[in-house]
Amino acid sequence: MPSFIKIMDVKINNITLKKAVDKVNKFLNGKDTKVIYTPNTEVVMIAKDDDKLKTILNDGDLTIPDGIGLVYASKIKKRPLAERVTGYDLSVEMIKLANKKGYSLFLLGGEKGVAKRASERLKNIYPNLNIAGVHHGYFKGTHIGYKNHEDEKKVIEIINKSNADILFVGFGAPKQEKWIHENKDKLNCKVIIGNGGTIDVLAGKVKRAPKVYQKLGLEWLYRLIKEPWRIKRQMVLPLFMLHVLFSRKNIVK
Repeated sequence: MPSFIKIMDVKINNITLKKAVDKVNKFLNGKDTKVIYTPNTEVVMIAKDDDKLKTILNDGDLTIPDGIGLVYASKIKKRPLAERVTGYDLSVEMIKLANKKGYSLFLLGGEKGVAKRASERLKNIYPNLNIAGVHHGYFKGTHIGYKNHEDEKKVIEIINKSNADILFVGFGAPKQEKWIHENKDKLNCKVIIGNGGTIDVLAGKVKRAPKVYQKLGLEWLYRLIKEPWRIKRQMVLPLFMLHVLFSRKNIVK
Protein backbone atom coordinates (compact mmCIF):
# COMPACT_ATOMS: atom_id res chain seq x y z
CA MET A 1 0.00 0.00 0.00
CA PRO A 2 1.55 3.35 -1.04
CA SER A 3 2.11 5.84 1.79
CA PHE A 4 0.15 8.46 -0.14
CA ILE A 5 -1.73 9.10 -3.34
CA LYS A 6 -2.25 12.34 -5.24
CA ILE A 7 -5.75 13.53 -5.99
CA MET A 8 -5.72 16.46 -8.42
CA ASP A 9 -2.06 16.93 -7.48
CA VAL A 10 -2.86 17.17 -3.76
CA LYS A 11 -0.91 14.64 -1.69
CA ILE A 12 -3.20 12.63 0.59
CA ASN A 13 -1.68 10.22 3.11
CA ASN A 14 -3.00 6.68 2.74
CA ILE A 15 -3.47 5.99 6.41
CA THR A 16 -5.89 4.65 9.02
CA LEU A 17 -7.04 6.61 12.06
CA LYS A 18 -4.97 4.32 14.30
CA LYS A 19 -1.80 4.90 12.29
CA ALA A 20 -2.49 8.63 12.17
CA VAL A 21 -2.62 8.65 15.98
CA ASP A 22 0.69 6.75 16.05
CA LYS A 23 2.20 9.45 13.84
CA VAL A 24 0.90 12.19 16.12
CA ASN A 25 2.47 10.40 19.07
CA LYS A 26 5.82 10.45 17.27
CA PHE A 27 5.38 14.11 16.37
CA LEU A 28 4.80 14.96 20.04
CA ASN A 29 7.99 13.17 20.99
CA GLY A 30 10.00 15.10 18.42
CA LYS A 31 11.61 18.51 18.53
CA ASP A 32 10.22 20.16 15.39
CA THR A 33 6.78 21.64 14.79
CA LYS A 34 4.63 19.31 12.69
CA VAL A 35 1.54 20.33 10.72
CA ILE A 36 -1.58 18.29 9.99
CA TYR A 37 -4.07 19.26 7.28
CA THR A 38 -7.53 17.75 6.91
CA PRO A 39 -8.82 18.39 3.36
CA ASN A 40 -12.18 17.16 2.18
CA THR A 41 -13.48 17.02 -1.39
CA GLU A 42 -14.36 20.71 -1.43
CA VAL A 43 -10.86 21.75 -0.32
CA VAL A 44 -9.20 19.56 -2.97
CA MET A 45 -11.42 21.16 -5.61
CA ILE A 46 -10.40 24.63 -4.40
CA ALA A 47 -6.73 23.60 -4.48
CA LYS A 48 -7.14 22.39 -8.07
CA ASP A 49 -7.38 26.05 -9.13
CA ASP A 50 -5.35 27.57 -6.29
CA ASP A 51 -1.66 26.74 -6.65
CA LYS A 52 -0.78 28.42 -3.35
CA LEU A 53 -3.25 26.28 -1.40
CA LYS A 54 -2.08 23.18 -3.25
CA THR A 55 1.54 23.91 -2.31
CA ILE A 56 0.53 24.48 1.33
CA LEU A 57 -1.36 21.18 1.54
CA ASN A 58 1.53 19.30 -0.05
CA ASP A 59 3.90 20.86 2.48
CA GLY A 60 2.02 19.32 5.42
CA ASP A 61 3.62 16.62 7.55
CA LEU A 62 0.36 14.65 7.56
CA THR A 63 -2.58 15.25 5.22
CA ILE A 64 -5.56 13.05 5.97
CA PRO A 65 -8.56 12.21 3.74
CA ASP A 66 -11.39 13.95 5.59
CA GLY A 67 -13.96 13.65 2.80
CA ILE A 68 -15.74 10.42 1.84
CA GLY A 69 -15.62 11.64 -1.77
CA LEU A 70 -11.84 11.29 -1.72
CA VAL A 71 -12.15 7.67 -0.58
CA TYR A 72 -14.77 6.84 -3.23
CA ALA A 73 -12.68 8.48 -5.93
CA SER A 74 -9.58 6.52 -4.94
CA LYS A 75 -11.53 3.26 -5.16
CA ILE A 76 -13.02 4.14 -8.55
CA LYS A 77 -9.50 4.68 -9.86
CA LYS A 78 -8.33 1.45 -8.22
CA ARG A 79 -5.87 3.22 -5.91
CA PRO A 80 -7.93 2.86 -2.74
CA LEU A 81 -7.28 4.89 0.38
CA ALA A 82 -7.34 2.71 3.50
CA GLU A 83 -10.23 4.64 5.08
CA ARG A 84 -11.69 8.04 5.67
CA VAL A 85 -9.91 9.82 8.52
CA THR A 86 -11.80 12.90 9.65
CA GLY A 87 -10.21 15.91 11.25
CA TYR A 88 -12.74 15.69 14.06
CA ASP A 89 -11.99 12.04 14.85
CA LEU A 90 -8.24 12.61 14.80
CA SER A 91 -8.65 15.71 16.98
CA VAL A 92 -10.62 13.73 19.57
CA GLU A 93 -7.92 11.06 19.61
CA MET A 94 -5.32 13.79 20.13
CA ILE A 95 -7.35 15.09 23.08
CA LYS A 96 -7.42 11.59 24.58
CA LEU A 97 -3.66 11.31 24.04
CA ALA A 98 -3.09 14.66 25.73
CA ASN A 99 -5.31 13.66 28.65
CA LYS A 100 -3.42 10.39 29.09
CA LYS A 101 0.15 11.63 28.62
CA GLY A 102 -0.02 15.17 29.96
CA TYR A 103 0.33 17.14 26.75
CA SER A 104 -1.20 20.62 26.75
CA LEU A 105 -3.74 21.92 24.24
CA PHE A 106 -4.55 25.39 22.89
CA LEU A 107 -7.87 26.05 21.13
CA LEU A 108 -7.79 28.79 18.48
CA GLY A 109 -10.92 29.57 16.48
CA GLY A 110 -14.65 30.11 16.50
CA GLU A 111 -16.65 33.12 17.62
CA LYS A 112 -15.88 34.84 20.90
CA GLY A 113 -16.62 32.53 23.81
CA VAL A 114 -16.88 29.34 21.77
CA ALA A 115 -13.33 28.07 22.39
CA LYS A 116 -13.77 28.79 26.12
CA ARG A 117 -17.02 26.82 26.17
CA ALA A 118 -15.30 23.95 24.35
CA SER A 119 -12.49 23.94 26.92
CA GLU A 120 -14.99 23.78 29.81
CA ARG A 121 -16.85 20.87 28.25
CA LEU A 122 -13.58 19.04 27.58
CA LYS A 123 -12.46 19.45 31.19
CA ASN A 124 -15.69 17.80 32.33
CA ILE A 125 -14.99 14.78 30.13
CA TYR A 126 -11.21 14.65 30.49
CA PRO A 127 -10.32 15.87 34.02
CA ASN A 128 -6.58 15.44 33.46
CA LEU A 129 -6.54 17.47 30.25
CA ASN A 130 -4.30 20.53 30.38
CA ILE A 131 -5.95 23.34 28.42
CA ALA A 132 -3.07 25.76 27.94
CA GLY A 133 -5.29 28.52 26.55
CA VAL A 134 -8.08 29.56 24.22
CA HIS A 135 -8.64 32.38 21.73
CA HIS A 136 -11.37 33.19 19.25
CA GLY A 137 -10.70 33.37 15.52
CA TYR A 138 -12.01 36.91 15.02
CA PHE A 139 -8.75 38.81 14.96
CA LYS A 140 -6.86 40.53 12.15
CA GLY A 141 -4.36 38.07 10.70
CA THR A 142 -3.13 36.27 7.61
CA HIS A 143 -6.34 34.25 7.36
CA ILE A 144 -8.36 37.35 6.46
CA GLY A 145 -5.69 39.27 4.56
CA TYR A 146 -3.87 41.03 7.42
CA LYS A 147 -0.44 39.40 7.31
CA ASN A 148 1.79 40.27 10.29
CA HIS A 149 -0.91 42.46 11.85
CA GLU A 150 -0.39 43.45 15.48
CA ASP A 151 -3.44 41.36 16.45
CA GLU A 152 -1.85 38.30 14.87
CA LYS A 153 1.47 38.93 16.61
CA LYS A 154 -0.33 39.17 19.97
CA VAL A 155 -2.18 35.90 19.38
CA ILE A 156 1.07 34.13 18.48
CA GLU A 157 2.70 35.55 21.62
CA ILE A 158 -0.21 34.28 23.76
CA ILE A 159 0.07 30.79 22.24
CA ASN A 160 3.84 30.64 22.74
CA LYS A 161 3.62 31.88 26.33
CA SER A 162 1.09 29.14 27.06
CA ASN A 163 3.72 26.48 26.16
CA ALA A 164 1.03 24.45 24.40
CA ASP A 165 2.13 21.17 22.83
CA ILE A 166 -0.90 20.90 20.53
CA LEU A 167 -2.66 23.71 18.69
CA PHE A 168 -6.14 23.35 17.18
CA VAL A 169 -6.77 25.97 14.47
CA GLY A 170 -10.43 26.20 13.49
CA PHE A 171 -10.88 28.98 10.93
CA GLY A 172 -12.34 26.83 8.17
CA ALA A 173 -10.61 26.10 4.88
CA PRO A 174 -8.67 27.57 3.21
CA LYS A 175 -8.17 30.30 5.85
CA GLN A 176 -6.74 27.96 8.49
CA GLU A 177 -4.28 26.33 6.07
CA LYS A 178 -2.94 29.68 4.91
CA TRP A 179 -2.67 30.97 8.49
CA ILE A 180 -0.86 27.86 9.69
CA HIS A 181 1.56 27.84 6.76
CA GLU A 182 2.43 31.50 7.27
CA ASN A 183 2.94 31.25 11.04
CA LYS A 184 4.09 27.70 11.80
CA ASP A 185 7.74 28.74 12.10
CA LYS A 186 6.81 31.41 14.65
CA LEU A 187 4.98 28.94 16.90
CA ASN A 188 6.56 26.70 19.54
CA CYS A 189 3.88 23.99 19.47
CA LYS A 190 4.81 20.40 18.67
CA VAL A 191 1.70 19.70 16.55
CA ILE A 192 -0.64 22.09 14.75
CA ILE A 193 -3.83 20.82 13.14
CA GLY A 194 -6.27 22.76 10.98
CA ASN A 195 -9.55 21.15 11.95
CA GLY A 196 -12.35 23.38 10.68
CA GLY A 197 -15.49 23.28 12.80
CA THR A 198 -14.12 20.89 15.43
CA ILE A 199 -14.06 23.56 18.14
CA ASP A 200 -17.70 24.43 17.39
CA VAL A 201 -18.67 20.77 17.80
CA LEU A 202 -16.66 20.41 21.01
CA ALA A 203 -18.42 23.52 22.36
CA GLY A 204 -21.82 22.05 21.58
CA LYS A 205 -22.59 24.88 19.16
CA VAL A 206 -22.82 22.50 16.20
CA LYS A 207 -24.01 18.91 16.32
CA ARG A 208 -22.16 16.24 14.42
CA ALA A 209 -24.17 13.92 12.18
CA PRO A 210 -25.60 10.78 13.86
CA LYS A 211 -23.44 7.64 13.73
CA VAL A 212 -25.50 6.06 10.95
CA TYR A 213 -24.76 9.02 8.65
CA GLN A 214 -21.07 8.86 9.58
CA LYS A 215 -20.80 5.14 8.83
CA LEU A 216 -22.47 5.56 5.44
CA GLY A 217 -20.32 8.55 4.57
CA LEU A 218 -23.40 10.78 4.40
CA GLU A 219 -22.47 13.52 6.84
CA TRP A 220 -22.69 15.95 3.92
CA LEU A 221 -26.34 14.94 3.43
CA TYR A 222 -27.13 15.45 7.13
CA ARG A 223 -25.59 18.93 7.02
CA LEU A 224 -27.54 19.73 3.87
CA ILE A 225 -30.82 18.67 5.50
CA LYS A 226 -30.07 20.80 8.56
CA GLU A 227 -28.61 23.71 6.56
CA PRO A 228 -30.24 23.87 3.09
CA TRP A 229 -28.24 26.99 2.26
CA ARG A 230 -25.20 24.71 1.88
CA ILE A 231 -26.55 23.44 -1.47
CA LYS A 232 -24.17 25.66 -3.47
CA ARG A 233 -21.18 24.27 -1.58
CA GLN A 234 -22.40 20.68 -1.90
CA MET A 235 -22.64 20.99 -5.69
CA VAL A 236 -18.89 20.59 -5.72
CA LEU A 237 -19.30 16.87 -4.93
CA PRO A 238 -20.82 15.76 -8.26
CA LEU A 239 -18.42 18.09 -10.09
CA PHE A 240 -15.51 16.42 -8.31
CA MET A 241 -16.73 12.95 -9.30
CA LEU A 242 -17.02 14.03 -12.93
CA HIS A 243 -13.40 15.18 -12.86
CA VAL A 244 -12.40 11.83 -11.37
CA LEU A 245 -14.37 9.74 -13.86
CA PHE A 246 -13.24 11.50 -17.00
CA SER A 247 -9.56 12.12 -16.33
CA ARG A 248 -6.84 9.56 -15.83
CA LYS A 249 -4.48 12.14 -14.40
CA ASN A 250 -6.55 13.23 -11.42
CA ILE A 251 -5.55 10.34 -9.16
CA VAL A 252 -2.03 8.92 -9.23
CA LYS A 253 0.17 6.96 -6.86
